[in-house]
Amino acid sequence: MLCAPPEAFERARVLRAELERLNHHYYVLDAPLLPDAEYDRLFQELQSLEHQHPELASTDSPTQRVGGRVLEAFSPVRHAVPMLSIRTETDTESTGAAAFDARVRRELKLADSDPPVAYLAELKFDGLAINLRYENGLLVCAATRGDGETGEDVTENVRTVGQIPLRLATSSPPAVLEVRGEIYMKRADFLRFNERAQAAGEKILVNPRNAAAGSIRQLDSRIAASRPLSFFAYGLGEVRGWTLPETHAEVLEALTGFGLPVCSERAVLFGADALAGFHARVAALRPELPFDIDGVVYKVNSLALQETLGFVTREPRWAVAHKYPAEEALTTLVDIEVQVGRTGAITPVARLAPVFVGGVTVTNATLHNQDEIDRKDVRIGDTVIVRRAGDVIPEVVGPVLERRPPDAQRFILLERFPTCPVCGSHVLRGEDESVARCTGGLFCPAQRKQALLHFASRRAMDIEGLGDKLVEQLVDAAIVRTPADLYKLGVMALASLERMGEKSAVNLLEAVGRSRNTSLGRFIFALGIRNVGEATAKDLARYFGSLDRLLVADEATLMNVPDIGPIVARSIVAFCQEPHNLQVIDDLRAAGVSWPEGEPQGVVSGALVGKTLVLTGTLPTLSRDEAKALIEAEGGKVSGSVSKKTDFVVAGAEAGSKLEKAVALGVPVLDEAQLQELLKKGVLQ
Repeated sequence: MLCAPPEAFERARVLRAELERLNHHYYVLDAPLLPDAEYDRLFQELQSLEHQHPELASTDSPTQRVGGRVLEAFSPVRHAVPMLSIRTETDTESTGAAAFDARVRRELKLADSDPPVAYLAELKFDGLAINLRYENGLLVCAATRGDGETGEDVTENVRTVGQIPLRLATSSPPAVLEVRGEIYMKRADFLRFNERAQAAGEKILVNPRNAAAGSIRQLDSRIAASRPLSFFAYGLGEVRGWTLPETHAEVLEALTGFGLPVCSERAVLFGADALAGFHARVAALRPELPFDIDGVVYKVNSLALQETLGFVTREPRWAVAHKYPAEEALTTLVDIEVQVGRTGAITPVARLAPVFVGGVTVTNATLHNQDEIDRKDVRIGDTVIVRRAGDVIPEVVGPVLERRPPDAQRFILLERFPTCPVCGSHVLRGEDESVARCTGGLFCPAQRKQALLHFASRRAMDIEGLGDKLVEQLVDAAIVRTPADLYKLGVMALASLERMGEKSAVNLLEAVGRSRNTSLGRFIFALGIRNVGEATAKDLARYFGSLDRLLVADEATLMNVPDIGPIVARSIVAFCQEPHNLQVIDDLRAAGVSWPEGEPQGVVSGALVGKTLVLTGTLPTLSRDEAKALIEAEGGKVSGSVSKKTDFVVAGAEAGSKLEKAVALGVPVLDEAQLQELLKKGVLQ
């Protein structure tokens, strides 16, 4: 009997321990530590060692079973038919398909002259594998893969997935039908969910795969119900009381007939060339798919031949997953720099040692903000996992801690960049904000276009005709650098711009001229101070009476203004203390922009002080702006959305969802006559 050398025994021991650790993080904790390609490389190295030296094989080797453990929080479910994984073909070229076809033909003892083997080619979804057990047509249990023999009972969570039928669509269901498939999240649903979560200040999801897995493995089924999950069926487990079709393609057709969703991107193909063609076609289609995949799956179509081929240890001989080039890879984080966005947001950017991932060479990746850097514990000098999917901006998933050098440096944004790298203004991060921002809003070149568009908007300076495309031309041609430059424009400079004739130039200059005479509230709003909306700008104008009083106000004074708290007060002080902003304000005044000023009015009085109202529909005699002005004149606030904090909703003809939400929340609803009465008396009789 041959004996493996000591170094082979030691390497196999190290690989087994590492793969078990990686399996635990991937299957149990839903927190992968390495890209799939790196895991596959380690797994295949262990497989190769055990193949060369059979004495190295052991019953506890990761090659002998599916990775994973059952979480104690869920009841265990023993799979009647083991829920095994399939072999991964990491040769991403056409030769990967040829290698699988050659193995199948060899196992079936087919000669070169025999006809090609028929296969069913499908997509390899990137989600959570699930087993659905139907008894007499009713869904009675849903379980995760677990360790392949025993999974976790997640029935209540799976019941919340709308695509999964609770009853099969057939009058004569099998006594037992176990359907295997993948729960996943579509990219668009994932992005919309994160947008809503971010707006609500809630935790965002990392990626669609983890989102799907994490949603199903929640103890509270309401969390799963709140997330937009989808499902595809692709196979069977235990079956009783149903005569199986002859082919896998017919099985999928039957599942479709039972009301289960099956992906339409599948095909019956003959031979290696056809498989390679499917692999290439789906690769081209991949960016347009509404969900993530990391490869395709080939299965021998004949169920009888599947039976003949059988299994080898943990994998069926009759199926393989043919992957695409990895969309995650390892590289070194060389440095962290920042980019300044249109709204002044300072975004950290990882400078990476070049790495080929997702079909392109990546040298930069987003790190989002300081909180994300701290949460992921990413440091300069780390070996990091980089992810790229389709045209999505590459991102750093996290560090490989085992490879962290002793001199890896923490990155503290406000220490590294106390001032804006573009304009030199101070960088400020609010206590309740994750994003740091440049305070030079009127001056900063990075914010120039956004600042000009806001300054010219209808509720600010109301410069008609100054839209996105014109602002872009004015800034790109270096004609306008700050809002004050708008008042220095001439006809000739404007007329030379694309699609801007002399008449249009004259019209724009007239609109600019009209905007010189404005109100203090409009001017304050036009400045684009962070957290200062239209209503707050009007409150500031009313309270201080003049711009100069506002510019020198401290935080304590500002917080005397109704509805202004410490966050808004700090934003105003930071803006007003920035010399660049003050210079632009001086330039605007010098250009003739003016407004009526008066004595400070202090705390506003009126019938609606402290009340928040929402307008919806068309009122009989008042326009939306007129109603809003009347409400604000009496100290009230007008909001654009209904919430529990809304005091009244004023509804006119063709009121829509806001009225429905008001009724659902029990918010009082007024018509125009009742609004007028409220404005007069402050109370309803």
